[in-house]
Amino acid sequence: MTTPIRLVVADDHPVVRDGLRALIEATPGIELLGEATTGDEAIEIARRVRPDVVLMDLAMPGRNGIEATREIASNGWASAVLILTMFADDESIFAAMRAGARGYLLKDAGHDEMRRAIEGVGSGEAIFGAGVAQRMVGFFARARELGVQPFPELTDREREVLAEIARGAGNATIAQHLGISVKTVRNHVSTILSKLMVVDRAQAIVRAREAGLGVREDRPRRADT
Repeated sequence: MTTPIRLVVADDHPVVRDGLRALIEATPGIELLGEATTGDEAIEIARRVRPDVVLMDLAMPGRNGIEATREIASNGWASAVLILTMFADDESIFAAMRAGARGYLLKDAGHDEMRRAIEGVGSGEAIFGAGVAQRMVGFFARARELGVQPFPELTDREREVLAEIARGAGNATIAQHLGISVKTVRNHVSTILSKLMVVDRAQAIVRAREAGLGVREDRPRRADT
């Protein structure tokens, strides 16, 4: 028997929670572990029961969904956050990505789309609703036209490390090129994989090269002194 996806719902609207509860109860393979009405409650329940997926609203009392997502994603609880919200603006989408969300759906998504998203995020995929994906494609297309740096969720240093990864450099080589320690490189790599929502360096390389990183020659190494 397949192990069910263990789910927590975080939304401050009772009507939304009632609808999600009905959907989950009618969907084999998904088990509802708890419900939260604030970001703080979502964090506490995730800490206590360690669900596979937290279905997270953005606008909630106390700590909002972005802050709660960041806390859950950074604590190593192996709980993937799937945002479910009415907000479809670029700022909200990329703030959720930077916080570590593994997926982003709008509340007008149909039951089948929502079920597939929960199952996908629960199995390790990064899932975005059709409307959200279109906005992301449009954003990156505009960014390329305007010469904007790719991956706005990354810091400048993380983007440098990603460019080195895209060139095929290992951690020791990256550390030498950037003048930082290998441990610092490892930390940056871990953060980059999380922010890009990829599982390994190979997927990160694909994403980076699609965005135009790593296509230049490696710069000459600094001479030892």
